[in-house]
Amino acid sequence: MPKTKRKRRFRPGRLILLVAALLVVIGMACAAYGYFSLKAPGDGNKEIEFEIKEGESFDSVLDSLQEQGMIRNAQTASLYAKMTHHQMYYAGVFLLSNDMSVKDILSTISDPDNAMDQSVKFTIPEGQWAKEIAANLSKQLPFTQKQILAQWNDETYIRTLAKDYEFLDPSVLDNDAIKVKLEGYLFPETYSIDRDATLDEVTRTFLDQFERVYDKYKAQFASSGMSVEQVVTLASIIQFESGSVQDMKEISGVFHNRLAQDMKLESSVTVCYALYDDFNSPQDCETQIDIDSPYNTYQNSGLPVGPILNPGEDAIAAALEPNDNDYLFFAADIYNVKSDPGKVYYSTNYEDHEKLVHELNLVIE
Repeated sequence: MPKTKRKRRFRPGRLILLVAALLVVIGMACAAYGYFSLKAPGDGNKEIEFEIKEGESFDSVLDSLQEQGMIRNAQTASLYAKMTHHQMYYAGVFLLSNDMSVKDILSTISDPDNAMDQSVKFTIPEGQWAKEIAANLSKQLPFTQKQILAQWNDETYIRTLAKDYEFLDPSVLDNDAIKVKLEGYLFPETYSIDRDATLDEVTRTFLDQFERVYDKYKAQFASSGMSVEQVVTLASIIQFESGSVQDMKEISGVFHNRLAQDMKLESSVTVCYALYDDFNSPQDCETQIDIDSPYNTYQNSGLPVGPILNPGEDAIAAALEPNDNDYLFFAADIYNVKSDPGKVYYSTNYEDHEKLVHELNLVIE
């Protein structure tokens, strides 16, 4: 007789084991993916100022975090937040890095003390060049130094500003020889600037402060016999030349006397600005007085073509109200520490001036 095939009996236990094993594998895969999704997406090479708007939903916050590369998966992060009760968050701007895990980020945005100030403190020291101000500004606000200087040199923009600021004269500033047209008017002060301020708003903040000083001395500007640009230019030289506020008015008197007698100012600090990008040390200003530049007061009579830095109020006041003296020369005691370092010596004639320089080893300023 032929053998009959025996039918295999269905064993539900095996199926249950298979399903269980599959579920374990799937669970392990999900857990691994979940663990991976919660890890930091980078190694710290990316840092952003992340803004959470007032009234923004938690899901929207997570979606934005994913879009900006701060978390790997918004849904996984949302599930984690629910499971760990990390759904608290505050409106504000938070500094985040891509080496932060989801846990780190949720902890950061749940603490209002971690929110960044909506403004930055920015200081312009007396005597700083516009290009230095632009470089420092670019480190705190979303503008490059090149963008900032381009706007401060834009003739159309200057004409727009001049409608609101009477001390700006487009006919004077429309000069290709001027390195930065707003040099001299970026007033030295500590400012609080909104992080989202436009470059125009930032610029006007500086000019508003200059305007306050201008209004304070408006009568002196009017009676000075000089244009505003000339006063600011002279103030910038005085600022650079003076080691102290006490010397400013005396040094201003020297320069006023030289201008009155049609003598060249022969100020080495104007050479520093003439060198500009090639300026490396103060010694360059003393040794390269033959540089061909409208800023060089050894080669050109009168004032330079424009300010050589941004002067403070004391220097502006000194330019407007010099001491009444007969001095035509001055030199500073910088190297001879045994005498009186920092002291400025004044002379009424070149012979006495030269004698002082040689006897005390002074630096001609």
